[in-house]
Amino acid sequence: MMQTKQQARETAEFADKRILVTGGTKGIGAAVVKRLASGGATVLTTARSVPTGGSSDHFIQADVSTRAGVDRVIQATLGRLGGLDILINSVGGSSAPGGGALALTDDLWQQTFDLNLFSAVRLDRGFLPSMLKQGHGVIIHVSSIQRTLPLFEATLAYAAAKAALTNYSKGLSKEMSPRGIRVNSVAPGYTETEAAVALVERLAADAGTDTTTARAGLMDSLGGIPLGRPARPDEVAELIAFLASDRASAITGSEYVIDGGTIPTV
Repeated sequence: MMQTKQQARETAEFADKRILVTGGTKGIGAAVVKRLASGGATVLTTARSVPTGGSSDHFIQADVSTRAGVDRVIQATLGRLGGLDILINSVGGSSAPGGGALALTDDLWQQTFDLNLFSAVRLDRGFLPSMLKQGHGVIIHVSSIQRTLPLFEATLAYAAAKAALTNYSKGLSKEMSPRGIRVNSVAPGYTETEAAVALVERLAADAGTDTTTARAGLMDSLGGIPLGRPARPDEVAELIAFLASDRASAITGSEYVIDGGTIPTV
């Protein structure tokens, strides 16, 4: 069956592009890696754990929530690729316990900011000199709708870190866009990643109900999702791929929400 013109374009739209995706072994990050690689890019990814069955040629094992881990990723990426065209800061998450603000210790706040904010700040700082030297580049930060709709029970520090990431991304874009570097951010809502599926299963088990009921309850806790379902990782990846591509060459300093209509305000 012959390829359509659109399929041919999508297969080659990232040809010769050197890309790094952090947190690219699971969830949204893994979907981004798959989408960009299908577009012809050379994609490196990084995570704390080695992926099962993955190729070490395209993987850097490192904890980017630490200064040492970031340095390892920067050195390995520049050593393998000689530079970078697109940086996708996708890593993030929260392991804080429930219990609200009083359950969050200084260490938990620091760990959350190290992973969700400072990993991006340090990686950007490490790759920007080579991007500026070549006169072009794209940086995308994966934020969260919690930067607008914070949930206090277990993810207050995470929400605050993502709010800071969005603010930082906007400021960086103002400095770098005149110099050829586009900077944007993407704010997903509830996305049905492996972690989200596991959460629903745990909620169902704890409540003695089924996963359909638990999933609906989780959506209700967010104020509802008008679309009627969570986003899929591949849908978020498609938005990120668009923003990283030359099709979005006039877009910088923006944040795109992909949440099925969860945020109720303009």
